[in-house]
Amino acid sequence: MKSIEDSVTALPERRSIEDIKKSYPDEWILVGDHEKDERDMEFRTGIVLYHSPDKRELAYRPKPLLKQVKSTYLFFNRVTPRTGSGRAIVSIYSIPKE
Repeated sequence: MKSIEDSVTALPERRSIEDIKKSYPDEWILVGDHEKDERDMEFRTGIVLYHSPDKRELAYRPKPLLKQVKSTYLFFNRVTPRTGSGRAIVSIYSIPKE
């Protein structure tokens, strides 16, 4: 599992929300350049930039990959015993290009 401290310069590949949720249960996930379905505005695919069970780790560590994406989507992927998965959207914001 990649940690937040891994120094990666190339962006990882785009993945589906289903794959991302299966890979990182009960973790905070920062996704870049997410694509959403225009009909229901649901997140469909994106590039996992960083993930951690500790929100503070995402907030306070350097994030060099952020400079390579136009927008980000941060959420906590809570896995519940009843449904098996779920998510809570925390923040969506865009990074303007200079």
